[in-house]
This record gives sequence, structure tokens and C-alpha cells, in this order.
Amino acid sequence: MGIDEILKAYRQDILRIAALYGAYNVRVFGSVARGEARHDSDVDFLVDIEPQRTLLDQIALMQSLEELLGRKVDVTEPETLHELIKDKVLQEAVAL
Repeated sequence: MGIDEILKAYRQDILRIAALYGAYNVRVFGSVARGEARHDSDVDFLVDIEPQRTLLDQIALMQSLEELLGRKVDVTEPETLHELIKDKVLQEAVAL
């Protein structure tokens, strides 16, 4: 399963929730972006977050997306990616 099967119906809700917590430029990476997700796969989001936002905003964003999608969600900012995986993640990330 890929983005269309898992996220297409939720696109507007995901973007609305992201904006509530100061997140923008929402992208998906990992198994969902590659079309390799299973029914139990998590969804990996790569986002930019407004500078004044806190870790609590990021946690609330993650929890809200998990509730919406009914599956585990990870939310990551590009600058927090480990340098060994950063290039790969940035290349495979797909805009929502």
C-alpha cells in the first residue's frame, strides 16, 4: 500500500492538523512513500515546524495524526535526521 491507499482520503485533514501545530511542507517517507506499506506499517512524516513551536507541539501533532489515521505515526524535521540517512530520506520524501 502507498500514499493513495493510506493517506489520500485524509490529505486535507492532515494538512489542517499540521497547521494547527505549526507544521508545514508536509512530506511522507519510508514504506508508505515507496508503496511498500503493510496494514500494520507506521506512517513517517517529514515536516518543517515554525521556530517558536515546542516539542509539545510536535508530540501533539503526532498524537492527533495517529488518532486520525488509526496507526502509528512518526513526525521528523529534516534537521533532526541522522546524516547517514538524511540524503535517502530527502530523496524519497513525497509531498502530501
